[in-house]
This record gives sequence, structure tokens and C-alpha cells, in this order.
Amino acid sequence: MDFANYTRRKTSTTRVGSVCIGSDQPIRIQTMANTSTNDIEGSVAQALRCREAGAELLRFTTQGMREVESLRQIHDRLCRQFGDSMPLVADVHFQADVADAAAQVVEKVRINPGNYIDPARKFRHIDYTDAEYAAELARLRERFTTLLNICKEHKTAIRLGVNHGSLSDRIMSRYGDTPAGMVESVMEFLRVATDEQFTDIVISIKASNTRVMVDTMRLLVQQMDKENMAYPLHLGVTEAGEGEDGRIKSAVGIGALLAEGIGDTIRVSLSEAPEAEIPVARAIRDYFADERSVRYNGAIWQAKDGVVCYSSDEAEWGLFALHAAAECGRLLWAEDAKQLVLSNPHFSEKELEQLSKDILQAAGVMRYKTEFVSCPGCGRTLFGLEDTIAAIKAAFREAEKDYPMLRTLKIGIMGCIVNGPGEMADADYGYVGAARGKVSLYKGKTCIRMNIPQEDAVQTLIQYIVSEQG
Repeated sequence: MDFANYTRRKTSTTRVGSVCIGSDQPIRIQTMANTSTNDIEGSVAQALRCREAGAELLRFTTQGMREVESLRQIHDRLCRQFGDSMPLVADVHFQADVADAAAQVVEKVRINPGNYIDPARKFRHIDYTDAEYAAELARLRERFTTLLNICKEHKTAIRLGVNHGSLSDRIMSRYGDTPAGMVESVMEFLRVATDEQFTDIVISIKASNTRVMVDTMRLLVQQMDKENMAYPLHLGVTEAGEGEDGRIKSAVGIGALLAEGIGDTIRVSLSEAPEAEIPVARAIRDYFADERSVRYNGAIWQAKDGVVCYSSDEAEWGLFALHAAAECGRLLWAEDAKQLVLSNPHFSEKELEQLSKDILQAAGVMRYKTEFVSCPGCGRTLFGLEDTIAAIKAAFREAEKDYPMLRTLKIGIMGCIVNGPGEMADADYGYVGAARGKVSLYKGKTCIRMNIPQEDAVQTLIQYIVSEQG
């Protein structure tokens, strides 16, 4: 790549309260609260921590009208304290009327095209005639136009947020579980917005699989170009996990697109406190945005004969790992490479070899250990996410000693039924919060154990996998 000619893709500008996204604006950083939205004190305190850490937008889960009223109070409290509010985003699923109400309270509303007008997914195939499909699109247009009119009146922005695992049965029936289906899911809404001359839109298409996320966003850009659209794009690898694995996976996916000039706002979705996401997002962003960065002056890469080599003298391990992951994922894909060699004088050969394997796994090139896909948590989460993930990982690592085939699997850990089973997308098995103290277990998208005590769930899952896998 010619670093000197690196430029961002030009887009229109979307205004979200006091923050502008796209065009020549800086790449914005955002996160999502994991407090209960109805916990006003806790939510305001977390918003302040996120603001202090550098978040420019903050999203809250908004399940119903009670949460809309809570958002109003949170917004008012922040405005009283600062004279303005860091723009707040309402995250709405399944209830279009809640989106209408939230649009009158906060600066942006996120809706999911997979469940905005379509019923909750049941993973069933429906044979639509062309006339029947057209009727569904007419219904979408009528309902979505209502929200657009409310947003015009209140100067509220919209995020169209498609997730790999939450495509509607309607889209799945016609397009399948494909990047084309994910793109069409959002294009249906963009065509309505364009016809209605509504431009304050940001688009995200996310997946826990980094390659799917990158390929689908590239396809979306191509389709928007064909239809003369240039809306700002939000990047993220959904359910990236926690710790270094989550950071590396996020850097691989987000970095691949930023390297191509794609992306106007980013979120690193970690199963940790939201304020912990922000320094990671900033490090990834700055690696591409700052012409004085190590990417221009200190890092060297080359690819040959199926091997990608990356050399850097970055002395801080966390930054080196993020930079290597952000740069190397796309190179591995572009070269169809199977091997990654890292060089850095500050770290041991063993450390560099381990990081190479972690990047290769994050890029989907190899699998050498059990992969965990876990949601970042929000007000819907039904168990202590960080402690639960740590316990599940420890149990699997111990079980891997006797059952090495566990290393070939991807395990989804989801805090609630909204994020599972669909949001687990391509996970082999899943651990999903069903109620307080209760967990349901899945094979793919099929429930195999329902509402079992949480203290028994992980061993029950391991035993099931071992018995089935032999």
C-alpha cells in the first residue's frame, strides 16, 4: 500500500446532536452502556466515566417505554451538569413505537432492519412470491416513513444497524445467510430514506466473524456507490469477546477497513466495562489517522509465498499487538497467506509466536484454541458477564487437556435472548442467558437445554459437546 496516498472515503455528513460524523470530520469513537437504563444514577455515573475516557457518543438499550422515560432523565441530568449532553443513542429492537418515542428524547436512534417491522426470527424459510415480497416492502416503507418524519421534526439521527445473526426470516428466505442478504437488509431502508430526503443516517453492518464483517462492508460500499449514496459508516466486530483476544479480533476487522479508507465512527465491542473499550478504539483509529504514527515511520510488512512478515519497534506490547493485528489481517486475506511472522526487538520469540497465532485465529486463517464469541453486555444482560466468561474459559481450557477437539470449536456466550441464538451467527454452541440465574444451551440455533441453573450450565455444555463429538 502507498501510505502517502492513504485517504478516507468521502461521505455525506450526519449530525448527531453536537457531533458530526462523516465527510472531513475525525473518526468518532463510541461505546454502549452496560447498566440498566432504568438505573438513572448508575447510568449517569457510567456516562460520565465514558465521557471522561473520550467517548463521543453513548448508546443505551431501550427495551420499552419505561426505558425511554429513563433516557429522558439521564439526558436531562447530563445537560444540567455540562450545559449539553454527550449525544445519546437509543438501541431499539422489535418495537417500532419505542423507536418513535425515543426519537423525541435522544440525539440518535438505532434500529435493527432485521426486527424493525419483521416479527421475531424463527429461522424458518418462507416462499414469497414477487407480489408478496413487494407488499412487505410497501409495509416497511409506510412504517419507516413515520419514524423518518418524527426524526426530521426533532432533528434526530438514525443508525441502521445490521447484525449477521439477526437477519429477518424474510431476508434469509430470499437471500440466505450471505453478505448480499446483509447488504440488502440495509439497502431496503436506505432507499426509503433517500426518497424521503432524510440524510442524517449512519450505517453499521457487523459480524463476529472478521472476514464476514469486512467483506460485507466492502459490498455495501459498492452497492451504495451504484445507487449514488454516500452515508457515513460505523465499524465494529460484534461480540469480539474480552481481554487480548477481543482486542486483536476488533483490530483485525476494523483495521482492514480503515486501511482502505472506509469508516467514519468505530466501536470496539468488548465484554468489559464500556470505558475500557475507548482507549483500544483510539489506538486503532490513531494508527491510521495520524501521519506521524508508527504505521508510516516504524512498521514494515511484506508478503511473499503465502507468508506475511510484519516488523515494528513499538515498545509497548498492547500497542504493538493492536498495530500488528490492524495491519496484518487484510494482508493475510489479500495474499491468501497461511503464515505470519512478527519481528520486534522488545519482545521474546515466544511472545511473538503466540501473538502471530492469535492474529491468524482472529483473521479466520487457523484455529488452535477454542474461540469464544461473547456480547459486550448491556442493560439486558442476565448474568455477571465478565465473571461468567472467565469461568467458562477456565472450564474449557481445563477440558481441552482431555478433549483436544474442543479447540476446533467456536462457543457463543450471550447475556440475553436478544443476542442469542441469532447473534451467535456462526458459533458451534451457545450459552445464553434465559432469566436471572437460568441459562439455555444451544447447538447452532437449536436449543438443546432450556432454563437450566447457571451453576450447572457450563459443565452441562461441555458434557454435551464431548458426548456428541465423541
